[in-house]
Amino acid sequence: MEYTAEQIASYLGGKIEGDPLTRVSKVAKIEEATPGTITFLANPVYTPFVYTTGASIVLVSADFVPEQKINTTIIRVKDPYGALAQLLAFYKSSIPEKQGISGLAFIPGNLSAGENVYIGPFVYIGENVKLGKHVKLHPHCHVGDNVVIGDNTVLFSGARIYDDCVIGSNCTLHSNVVVGADGFGFAPQGGNGFKKVEQIGNVVIDDHVEIGAGTAIDRATMGSTRIHTGVKLDNLIQIGHNVVIGENTVIAGQTGIAGSTKIGRNCMIGGQVGISGHLTIGDDVKIAAQSGISSHVKDGQIIMGAPAFEASKFRKAFIHFRNLEKIVARIDELEKKL
Repeated sequence: MEYTAEQIASYLGGKIEGDPLTRVSKVAKIEEATPGTITFLANPVYTPFVYTTGASIVLVSADFVPEQKINTTIIRVKDPYGALAQLLAFYKSSIPEKQGISGLAFIPGNLSAGENVYIGPFVYIGENVKLGKHVKLHPHCHVGDNVVIGDNTVLFSGARIYDDCVIGSNCTLHSNVVVGADGFGFAPQGGNGFKKVEQIGNVVIDDHVEIGAGTAIDRATMGSTRIHTGVKLDNLIQIGHNVVIGENTVIAGQTGIAGSTKIGRNCMIGGQVGISGHLTIGDDVKIAAQSGISSHVKDGQIIMGAPAFEASKFRKAFIHFRNLEKIVARIDELEKKL
């Protein structure tokens, strides 16, 4: 479908500078855009491309001041990135939704399902499962016994939900997510190896959670591993048994969280972070990528390093570390003089 600059500006509440009848049908990156596409400028690093882009329309901030002539139609908005998100959501909503139940799915007679569900080919559903309205289970999903899935939740191909787990409404689980596999619990037996500790709890995921491809969330030993409302998890994350993650926390890929750690609300955790077990991470904490967390973290702290400590102190220490060879040479020279 094509849209004019006038229609887009009206939808976003923006102001047009250029031809209001300019038409676009696709979205593109500013450095790769071609005629007929719309793009955006949010990061100042990409400012030079606004003068050379092939896009027909560019979203810019309301206070953007060009340093030279712009040869395309621009729409000024309060937040270009947020405006783009609105457009992408609108575009996705225009794509016809999959509906219906495939004859190639395995479905027990006691399934409870709301209206307009989609169950694709080769989906397996266990006993006593409850699906809300508009749930979508794409091909090859596995939904175990006694699982509950809320309204408008989507499981993409290959997602696995083990027995007794609960997933809220408006959640998205991408391909090969595993929810409810056994937590890593083994009791040492002296010189005789390890005895498995049975994991009899479950996983409870609240509403508006998105989980990236290949992420694993282990079931609790007892009780529940808990992912609260609004949490966003990237690809390839490991969440251990009995972990609790607070509301609206975001975690980047390849992070691992050991068992029984509690993470607060509104935290931001970078990629490849390792967090030890039985810790408490406070609210509004920011942890830089590749940090190692081995102790409790208070509310509002910004930390980095392995072992991690306050980010500003880490940066100062790192400057000294980079100059360590010179510092040692100076000390050796001073010792010789003494």
